[in-house]
Amino acid sequence: MKPNVFVFSRLSDEHLAELSERYQVTVLDPKGDIDAQYAAALPSAQGMIGVGRKLGPAQLAQAGQLKVVSSISVGYDNYDLPYLTERGIMLTNTPDVLTETTADLGFTLLMSAARRVPELDAWTKAGHWQRTVSPERFGVDIHHKTLGIVGMGRIGAAIARRGHFGFNMPVLYTANSPKPELEAELNARFCGLDELLQQADFVVLVVPLGPQTRHLIGERQLAQMKASAILVNVARGAVVDENALIAALEKGTIRGAGLDVYEREPLSDSPLFSLPNAVTLPHIGSATAQTRDAMARLALDNFHQAMAGQRPANLVNDEIGS
Repeated sequence: MKPNVFVFSRLSDEHLAELSERYQVTVLDPKGDIDAQYAAALPSAQGMIGVGRKLGPAQLAQAGQLKVVSSISVGYDNYDLPYLTERGIMLTNTPDVLTETTADLGFTLLMSAARRVPELDAWTKAGHWQRTVSPERFGVDIHHKTLGIVGMGRIGAAIARRGHFGFNMPVLYTANSPKPELEAELNARFCGLDELLQQADFVVLVVPLGPQTRHLIGERQLAQMKASAILVNVARGAVVDENALIAALEKGTIRGAGLDVYEREPLSDSPLFSLPNAVTLPHIGSATAQTRDAMARLALDNFHQAMAGQRPANLVNDEIGS
């Protein structure tokens, strides 16, 4: 008899067909009663695969046979990791495959905010371009400006490479510890967060969300930044105190922001939408067909390994089975 699997977000027909060859698959219908579907599927589910939903005691109390949650994501703050570990449920994720795509998006936000691309696109389409653009609509240069990376992991390093090699930008970074190889490659300098905020022209957030990084950037930190600086967030929304950011953008404490993530998602109504110095995207850091396919492929590989009793290559809670 095939093991029961619950797919809790969208997968391609090809990937669903692959799962169906090995398992008895139940797929969540996002238009239906979510709670009822969880209640029906979880008691017999031995594996779950998907992304975008909170999973902890409230959702998984009835999942007595669950072995693995395979997340189609790098971040895993939606999952109650201590609870999963205590239950002996493996959690896997999909690092690496979205690094370059997310770095592309991060630099896109940086450039869009610096050169006021969405604002001037709307202004042009509204028919306001009647003569040479006047200084009040000028943007700022990117080349040779100081790039500050908060969190020099894979994605942070990829963004730093774009700045250093593409735009001759001096690079400052914060991390849990210095990274001598990256410093040599990028002529980057390790420093504390306060110094980075005070000196960088562009501050890019690429840290995971956790107790130490929740509201890492708030009113005090924003006040330390240059009035001409731009903040970019491709990490998690709650890394930034959103109300403090809105106030800083309204007051001109900083010049602008490029955002792909928010404290509440989907974001359907926000003062950010009326601010011309805020570029707002709908959490699309990894949203290309090629990257999403690669993420799903890796999540499936992790899932098959776990269901076969093997140690998955991308196990988040390492202590399980060690």
